[in-house]
Amino acid sequence: MSRIGKAPIEIPAGVTVTVDAENVVTVKGPKGTLTQKVNPDLTVSVADGHVTLTRPSDDREHRAQHGLYRALIHNMIVGVSTGYRKEMELVGVGYRAASNGQVLELSLGYSHAIYLKLPPEVKVEAKTERNKNPLIILESDDKQLLGQVCAKIRSLRKPEPYKGKGIKFVGEVIRRKSGKSASAK
Repeated sequence: MSRIGKAPIEIPAGVTVTVDAENVVTVKGPKGTLTQKVNPDLTVSVADGHVTLTRPSDDREHRAQHGLYRALIHNMIVGVSTGYRKEMELVGVGYRAASNGQVLELSLGYSHAIYLKLPPEVKVEAKTERNKNPLIILESDDKQLLGQVCAKIRSLRKPEPYKGKGIKFVGEVIRRKSGKSASAK
């Protein structure tokens, strides 16, 4: 039983939600506009400041999609009103990051620099402070796209468990291994 799907979504001030005949939900707000096609079996209704989704039956498929589309619409509303922000940290000697418009330049200990062109919906900023690890700050109104970009950046040099070097999220805890231990005679 989908308890998430039954919860109504509150629409904050400055955000408009519209549903057209093909069940495409469009959310407009101060940060941008997002659209999502909803399964035609589900019914999306917008009334007095709330969005509600209803399902036709208690089939397993309908219950799953009920919660899924409710969560996707909620993420769109939060995205266009407040936006999403992720901070990534480069841990390692000589690791650097620089942003030039929508191009992110990374030096991650390879023999070459890595240039990553980011989508126009994602704003990027690279910070480097003395005696601190370089930071990459990503902001977007689309949570799905932001997560995908972060996963791509992280895949270039995942944190390793022995020294903890690599690209990690700020606040993430890496499980460490002890490495070799001296044998007892």
